[in-house]
Amino acid sequence: MELALQGSLFEHAERRRLGSGAWVELRSGWLPDADSLFEELMDAIPWRAEQREMYDRVVDVPRLVSFHHLVNEPVPHPRLKQIRRRLNDTYGGELGEPFTTAGLCLYRDGNDSVAWHGDTIGRSRDQDTMVAIVGLGATRVFALRPRGGGHALRLQHRHGDLLVMGGSCQRTWEHSIPKTSRLIGPRISIQFRPHDVR
Repeated sequence: MELALQGSLFEHAERRRLGSGAWVELRSGWLPDADSLFEELMDAIPWRAEQREMYDRVVDVPRLVSFHHLVNEPVPHPRLKQIRRRLNDTYGGELGEPFTTAGLCLYRDGNDSVAWHGDTIGRSRDQDTMVAIVGLGATRVFALRPRGGGHALRLQHRHGDLLVMGGSCQRTWEHSIPKTSRLIGPRISIQFRPHDVR
């Protein structure tokens, strides 16, 4: 069974406590120049296709990706570093360290997706952290569920919205972008993380 969250729960960037030290926060319309940034990133980012081993075969990852270190390295678009600074100004004190990387995903249509997972590569497998995600383009469902089972939350992640997962969320909850049969345009997701969190 899934719980559909109403947008009103997240007005004024209200933080929702999920239990066991996990929380999620949604800031609607956080990025004011989302239209132009979406178009620019579509062209500027060096998108690449990946493949993964699943069971006994190699399959295509159902989205395009690009990963960038944002400290003392060139990036494909200057807005990535500007958004990073804004996030550090807002969350750096609570996080106790800066965001340092940007991972981008291009969901080309409703067939592109990401399976249930937590960002537990690196320190986040046993430490609290934050992952901040800016959504651009088509609205997609961002689903969260407790690790091990339970009710799922389905958030509408819209163009220009900021979604932040914090505390123990990566260890105690999983998240996904499910496929949809609806006719839907492309979406870019920009995930900002601290050092050694993937």
